[in-house]
Amino acid sequence: MRGMKKVPIVLGAAALAIGLIGLQPATGQEATSALRGHNTNAPVDVAADRIEVQDRADRAIFSGNVVARQAELTLNAARVTVAYSSAGGIQIERINASGGVTVRSPSETARGQFAIYDLRNRLITLLGGVTLMRGDSRVNGGRLVLDLSSGRAVMDGGGPRTAGPGGTSAAPSGRVTGTFTVPQRDNR
Repeated sequence: MRGMKKVPIVLGAAALAIGLIGLQPATGQEATSALRGHNTNAPVDVAADRIEVQDRADRAIFSGNVVARQAELTLNAARVTVAYSSAGGIQIERINASGGVTVRSPSETARGQFAIYDLRNRLITLLGGVTLMRGDSRVNGGRLVLDLSSGRAVMDGGGPRTAGPGGTSAAPSGRVTGTFTVPQRDNR
């Protein structure tokens, strides 16, 4: 399996029947997530043990048990940096989170080492040992991108880079893996 090319797996509606956001065949078709319809215009509430405001840089750094909520979406992390625009009032543009990040919606939970929430483009990207769970089903990979406008979710394998010719960095060797629940039937 070593040296195999990284293939993005599209998560989507076809596998909702098997209990997760789901995996479709790697056909490049768009798929929808349960996060579609999330209210990205809702205010963002943040709580933490400490805050440092860097007003000249238009950012605030929250640290220690950070909880950020927007509508039914919750993000937990050790550290969160909020970039904002102060033109016409404070408006959040981007949230960067690190340190064991968890993003939860009512039906899904995603975990990774880092997360970026681009509020303008309505994209959440999780990086580093990412796990996406719905019920008892789960998908693992290196990077997950959630498009809150379309509901499209894409998981890439990522993984460690292998040494190429002359010690250069080659393509990632990681793969996407998943475990899914299936309908229970009487096996008579």
